[in-house]
Amino acid sequence: MGSFTTCIVTEINAQKAVATSPSSLKQNDNNSHEIKTFQDGFCGVNPKPNSTEYITEYVLPQSCEMPLGIGVDVKEDRVWYVSTKKGILGSYNLEEDKFNEENIIPTWPSRDNPREFSQVWDVEIDNRRKAEGGDGDVWFTDGKRNAIWRFITSTNTFERYIVPGQSRDFGTTYPASIEFDPYSDNIIYFVGMFKPSIWIAEVDKLKNGTSEGISEIPIPIKGFEGTDPVFITTGSLAFDETKNAVWVSVMVYGYKGQIFKYNIDTKSFDIFNLPRELSSPWGLTVDDDGDLWVTNAGSSIFYKLRPKGDNNESNNVEDFEIEKFVTSKGSFRIFGKLPEDKIERDFQNTYYTLPSMIKKSNDGSIWFNEQHGNKISKFDPPTRTLIEYWIPTQNRLWGICSNDNYDNESPGDNSNKNNEICGIANALQLSIANQDDSDNDDTDIWFSEWSQNKIGKVEATEHPPFSIEIFESDKELTIERGEKEKIKFTLKAAEQPSSSLADIRMIASGSFTSSGDIGSATGEFTKLPSSISIERGEEREVSFEFIPSVHEKPGNYTLMIGAENDSISYLKAVNIRII
Repeated sequence: MGSFTTCIVTEINAQKAVATSPSSLKQNDNNSHEIKTFQDGFCGVNPKPNSTEYITEYVLPQSCEMPLGIGVDVKEDRVWYVSTKKGILGSYNLEEDKFNEENIIPTWPSRDNPREFSQVWDVEIDNRRKAEGGDGDVWFTDGKRNAIWRFITSTNTFERYIVPGQSRDFGTTYPASIEFDPYSDNIIYFVGMFKPSIWIAEVDKLKNGTSEGISEIPIPIKGFEGTDPVFITTGSLAFDETKNAVWVSVMVYGYKGQIFKYNIDTKSFDIFNLPRELSSPWGLTVDDDGDLWVTNAGSSIFYKLRPKGDNNESNNVEDFEIEKFVTSKGSFRIFGKLPEDKIERDFQNTYYTLPSMIKKSNDGSIWFNEQHGNKISKFDPPTRTLIEYWIPTQNRLWGICSNDNYDNESPGDNSNKNNEICGIANALQLSIANQDDSDNDDTDIWFSEWSQNKIGKVEATEHPPFSIEIFESDKELTIERGEKEKIKFTLKAAEQPSSSLADIRMIASGSFTSSGDIGSATGEFTKLPSSISIERGEEREVSFEFIPSVHEKPGNYTLMIGAENDSISYLKAVNIRII
């Protein structure tokens, strides 16, 4: 299972949890204990709509919907989501602040089996024909049925289009990522995780229940010689308006990653190898400068890749300028109360926050979910600022709680009766409610909580309660191994803070390890208690003393320095060159 992307591991682990219950369960879908095990792990039993100053949760109308794909239609004031368990396309009315009547997907075998589901990783709203009097139809993927679906909003009808290809090992190609061609309202691109191809759907040629109108462009996989094709996984795709191209990520999970650019005008591919440390590229988005932003499955790292040029002939790491960024480390709240013989860093330095789905907002900011970090996050490239919003729901069956029995890792195992709050909400997918009105600065982010039967909304704040400002002289540093450097910055409290200014904790992480830990280096905030309180408008000068290990590999790294409270984290990136 370690040879698949994290999203596939999630589903395989889910199925494993059901199939290999610790009680040697009988192979009977009607077995009450099996069903309860499934429901405890995946249904969000007795869900409650929790909230913070920035996040509001909404419990779905039916039980055990297992929402995943989610899409916002700003023009229609509606948020669409798909129940992967019950085969329902639901929506939330933003203007009336209530759920609309749900639409039953015509064929969804999983709803008849109490322990099955079909993952819907992408929901996209097609508003390209709105100006011509068309409808904002809803498109979504169906992993188990090897299809993409279209909900025609003008007639409230569904159409299913079958992918004209299969995976040798899995049957389904597992469609998972959709992109609309912004220059043609008739073209849709999509990829499936289990077959390295780009699929092109011509909307006016599609016919319900068939593969008509769908064509295949095989991706010219190179550089994986000697690897069983079962391990080659397609991540996702992103449309590049600056180059009229489609980018696709491909990987052998944990071993090697490549990025492919399909040039639409010339119908040709450019192939870009990635360094060993970026072995599992998954989520992709393209910013306004043509830079790629990529998440690396199974880590706490996200990257900016700046292509140096087309690369038909060679496969060279230098074809990308690569800059690594990292989230804050996993919150101690995910682990729960630590045993006396454990310390927080022991858990944090081996725990990955898993940035996964990543998308660009109209204002140029980059948004992504931290599945295991239990946060929805925003990175602003010009200011190199990372703001993370804590999701107020946690399910201990999906976390690594510090006093759980580690001999049994199945997320559906409810053998541990400890009621301590810990774990994660399994926020797997997100959608940005981009406003077309340039005078409107509001940006809401909607996300799904797959195992909690809820969707949630982040109301992004333009005025965080506190901020960090690195001294200009310390934003880029060259440090010799074993030498101490004091990085100075200012912690500023807002005049009108949006959340508490009490119990603020200073935090730091770095790209030295894939978990965000600073590894063999040492670092500490000077002359500060573990938590502090500041007054409105107060500014406090702080420093972080950092000593790279004498054994550290020379090179360029990123150090993230910031502060957090129980609702929000605020970090700034510092460039570190170690010599």
